[in-house]
Amino acid sequence: LLYLWIGRCLNGITINVILLDDEESPWSLKFVRGEILEAIEIDSAINTAEGMKFNLTPNFGGFNTTLYRHRGCQSSTCEGVDELKNLMVSNLGCAVLGPTCTYASFQMVDVEKGLKLRTPIISAGSFGLSCDYTLNLQRLLPPARKISDFFIQFWKESNRIKPAWETAYVYKKQSNSEDCFWYINALDADSSKFAQNISRTVLRNPDDLRKILTSPKNRTSNCNNFADVGMTDSCINAARRAFSRASVLPSLHSDKYYTNKTSMPSMKNVLVLTMPNTRNYTINTDTDNNTSPVSYLLLSYSEMCNILLSCDSQYRVLFTFDTEYNKTKVVETDPSFIWGKRLPDYGPDTGIATSYNVIVIVLAVTVVVVATIAFIFYRQNRRDRMFRKRWSHIASALITVLENNELNVVSLKIEDERKDKNFKIRRALYDKKMVILKELKHSDGNFNEMQRIELNALLQIDYYTLTKFYGTVKVDHGVFGVFEYGERGSLRYVLNDKISYPEETFMDWEFKISVMYDIAKGMSYLHASDIQVHGRLKSTNCVVDNRMVVKITDFGCNSFLSPGKDLWTAPEHLRKHGTSQKGDVYSFAIISQEIVLRKSTFYTECCSKREEKLSKVIMSYFRPDLNFETASEKEAEVYMLIKSCWDEDPERRPDFKKVENCLGKIISKIHNQDNESYMDNMIRRLQMYSRNLEHLVEERTALYKAERDRADCLNFMLLPGPVVKSLKETGVVEPELYEEVTIYFSDIVGFTTLCQYSTPMEVVDMLNDIYKGFDSIVDHHDVYKVETIGDAYMVASGLPRRNGNRHAVDICCMALDILSFMGTFQLRHLPGIPVWIRIGIHSGPCAAGVVGVKMPRYCLFGDTVNTASRMESTGHPLRIHVSQPTINILQRTDCRFEYEIRGETYLKGKGTETTYWLTGETGEDYGLPTPPTTENFHRLQQDLAHMILMCLERRSRGSIRRKKRTEEDNDQESGVESESEQPEYLHLATVDNTLSTFL
Repeated sequence: LLYLWIGRCLNGITINVILLDDEESPWSLKFVRGEILEAIEIDSAINTAEGMKFNLTPNFGGFNTTLYRHRGCQSSTCEGVDELKNLMVSNLGCAVLGPTCTYASFQMVDVEKGLKLRTPIISAGSFGLSCDYTLNLQRLLPPARKISDFFIQFWKESNRIKPAWETAYVYKKQSNSEDCFWYINALDADSSKFAQNISRTVLRNPDDLRKILTSPKNRTSNCNNFADVGMTDSCINAARRAFSRASVLPSLHSDKYYTNKTSMPSMKNVLVLTMPNTRNYTINTDTDNNTSPVSYLLLSYSEMCNILLSCDSQYRVLFTFDTEYNKTKVVETDPSFIWGKRLPDYGPDTGIATSYNVIVIVLAVTVVVVATIAFIFYRQNRRDRMFRKRWSHIASALITVLENNELNVVSLKIEDERKDKNFKIRRALYDKKMVILKELKHSDGNFNEMQRIELNALLQIDYYTLTKFYGTVKVDHGVFGVFEYGERGSLRYVLNDKISYPEETFMDWEFKISVMYDIAKGMSYLHASDIQVHGRLKSTNCVVDNRMVVKITDFGCNSFLSPGKDLWTAPEHLRKHGTSQKGDVYSFAIISQEIVLRKSTFYTECCSKREEKLSKVIMSYFRPDLNFETASEKEAEVYMLIKSCWDEDPERRPDFKKVENCLGKIISKIHNQDNESYMDNMIRRLQMYSRNLEHLVEERTALYKAERDRADCLNFMLLPGPVVKSLKETGVVEPELYEEVTIYFSDIVGFTTLCQYSTPMEVVDMLNDIYKGFDSIVDHHDVYKVETIGDAYMVASGLPRRNGNRHAVDICCMALDILSFMGTFQLRHLPGIPVWIRIGIHSGPCAAGVVGVKMPRYCLFGDTVNTASRMESTGHPLRIHVSQPTINILQRTDCRFEYEIRGETYLKGKGTETTYWLTGETGEDYGLPTPPTTENFHRLQQDLAHMILMCLERRSRGSIRRKKRTEEDNDQESGVESESEQPEYLHLATVDNTLSTFL
């Protein structure tokens, strides 16, 4: 660095010397000036001899601190900066020698707040940590950081000469020289590297030091750090001379100058082992003129009797320490100490200390024994307190039971399936959380001691894969347990629901392992708790919450729930009643097989019956199916775990801690193989869930549309289409007046007599057969079926959709089709008995509207309805009675209907009206039955009951004969009897079918 600046100062080098100028500092300008001038003369002679034509010119600038209360380096902060500013104004020169004080140097070299000089500063001090790693500062003496590094490295060094040390005493005097102040400060500061690596105790006055040295029993370390123990005048003068010459003379010449080792005193940084009479070793630190990096020497004093270091003493080198690489090297391999060939341990080694250690060990053992006994008594007393503790129920006011309907009451089987015992479960709100209430059978709320212990143990369970138990409550004269609610239902339900949780997108392999991992973690926690055993583990009492975390329920409560025997029960417990942790491991294996295959519990292809499976498990080694042949590598690992869990020997089954660790490794292996982070896995699952949700929405939308269409179709059967649309859109239907409509009425002749000799079901079947035929005919015409009341059938046209004059045409065509249908209709339960209907038709104005909210009806009102009813009641069997207004409308149309005038007919409420018989339509053959004459009609009314009785008697005899004859003979005989016993007026019609009602 100095040669670089020499190149820039070709006309000569000016060196500014900034040092303290007082009578106290050993590095005062007063003491150093002569040494600097002597060094410049030597350098000038060397330059002249080598032909170099430039000179070194010193510029001395001292600053005096005698005016301050604290003299020396403590008050040099501002003085050094002011002196440097003056030199910057006049002539700063090419280099600055000094200052030695850390306070003054820091202000000059600080990058953030200092003067930011680019001129090199060569200092014989600046020991503090604040001056480390600065750009233009060259320190000739070792700084405090290197001293601290040496102590840390030397303390931790362990070899055959010394052991590793962990503690130390640091003695810090009230007043120290500049170098010793910063050295000790580096060891004293709490944030220093020495304090972070070595456990040290700081001694701040001579009394503390004397107490430590004279009282071994109170001492925690044999290692003491001292500094500034004193230097002779000859040593100080040699150090000043070395500083001056090393600063001024180039390194090229300094090697030549110091080839004579006797001219430079041996002032290495030394560590001296002293005070053998106290069985303690002390480290003393002084500095010399070495430049950085420095090699420290650990020297062994030959006489081991002198405490302080003197320059003329004789030493031997034990260790060397390189501050550049922080390495310690052993030099003397065969030293001689008063302790022997090896330095002692850092802790005091006295008989008293040994006795103290023995006492401490004895006391520690005593404390452990007493604590163990106290813990045993505490556990016994705690159990007694739990025995005596009175159980308190949750106040019923804090529980809000939801409405007791099918949506809020669930039946959960927790007993043996063959016993068919269900525990009712209600949903409720407790502390703003959804909970379920499980009824505790055979309990009035006054629990015994064992039940109280179990309930208290349940209250202590709080784990994320176990359902939380909140307490008990009395509701509706029953006692219920309050448990955490699983929103998605049981694990068995989730596995069966392959629509909401499809195999490919949602329930993939990693998710299945995660479900098994949740169960294993919950059971591992449960086995380590006071409950210890579940005893009823199955897929139906593993519930799933909204976050798809599987939680185990129905544990504990052994006083309320019996273990039972089912497909999840271990073989040893099927043979002999009981529960165990290994039995829970077997149940876990059966659940895992359900999760992996997503099939029924204990699925096997060889048998499906539950009793057969239980019998085989008890009698031999029989297990569910696992597809080892088609399993992949990662699946085979899980299959082997399941197989080990359902081993026949309970001792060979792993515990849940091992199962949990194994599943955890499998999950980690899956992530490592896929090279997928947890965030990528979560995003992938969200994408899969989104795609599945879209598919599910489409499927459910299609189902919704089909259901909506079916509901609309049903609504259109009950109400007219426009009425249904109006109800769906606005919720109301305004009544409406129609100027002209046609109304049809019909009823069955002799319906009362038929009902008298028929059962209710036969009456229903009869009306259903007749009206199904009528409804099929109505679908082919522009008409609206209003209603059926008993045997009365009412149809209207022209409403709610107006159709001009077509309403009369459609009603008449429909009437002809219905009459044609009745000509061939036969009763199933009374074959051969004729069924005749009367039909009445009338046209006119009408009002219509929806009546009622529940089961609304589309009703017709007006005189037209009454007149149409009178037309039907005054008509004749198998004839269509039509009024004059309807005939007038038909005449306005292009259709040519055939009708004949009946004449004047009296209608109740209307008087005498001209009416007509509709007989057909020109060009159409309806095949209408021939209506009976008035005489025949009256004879039929008189003989109908007798005919029905004869038919019933024939049916009774026919059923007896059918047991002896074939069906064909029975049908032939029934035909002959039916023909021979019919009244003569039924033979007027010449037809092929003798059972027809044609006349």
